[in-house]
Amino acid sequence: MGRTRAIGLGLAMLIAALNLAACATMGDPPPTLYRRLGGREGISIVVADFVTTMSGDSRVNARFKDMKGPDIEKLKSNLSDQICDATGGPCSYLGRDMKTAHTGMKISEAEWNATVENLVKAMDKNKVGPTEKSELLGALGPMKADIVGQ
Repeated sequence: MGRTRAIGLGLAMLIAALNLAACATMGDPPPTLYRRLGGREGISIVVADFVTTMSGDSRVNARFKDMKGPDIEKLKSNLSDQICDATGGPCSYLGRDMKTAHTGMKISEAEWNATVENLVKAMDKNKVGPTEKSELLGALGPMKADIVGQ
């Protein structure tokens, strides 16, 4: 009985040691893209600069010329929610899907490219890192098919 108890105790200690070793190597998960972008505040700042850049860009600003203050704020809020949602944040984008929102607008490839350039400018202005910039563009890029040419 003493030998069985010693084996059982040894086994329990081995399992405990393995569990501790496993926990020590796991560490904290890496921060989400949402966190690395500065959370809701960081995203909102980039979005505000993006919308300002879009409204000053002659390639695309005709799309925004008739928008009033409340409409611009709604656009900023929807864009921030969409980016927050797409980057692992706690937000839920509740706006229309991209195809529905852009149907009839006939957005061209050139306008899409200008929009991407303007988003990059806004991220550069706010010192978004190259990895985060690439990840965000990768998360938003698949929307192109539902936006261009609709």
